[in-house]
Amino acid sequence: QLQASGGGLVQAGGSLRLSCLASLRPFSRYSMGWFRQAPGKEREFVAGIAWNVVNTAYADSVKGRFTISRDNANNTVYLQMNSLKPEDTAVYYCAGRQGTMYSDRTRYHVWGQGTLVTVSS
Repeated sequence: QLQASGGGLVQAGGSLRLSCLASLRPFSRYSMGWFRQAPGKEREFVAGIAWNVVNTAYADSVKGRFTISRDNANNTVYLQMNSLKPEDTAVYYCAGRQGTMYSDRTRYHVWGQGTLVTVSS
């Protein structure tokens, strides 16, 4: 129900934009989140955007560098990643839940397959 894309290999300081196409209906009722999981680490919250589009949240590690947005007309959520660092290397997952947006991954019941982002130094 969620299909993430846009990952790839980029040099430190570069940019990538991830996309997540959702088949959730109605998409406008779902809060969406981006999470990431690096090798040997737990999956962590990166950014979230509420169903009402107004509320967003970011992990401290990405504030000022990443921007989450959504296009409800096209059932898509984006993650614009700028000034990438090697420590941003991970598999990035999009997730959805009806209602309130949370940073807690256990609150999300719909997950995409993940897209790999590799940042070289």
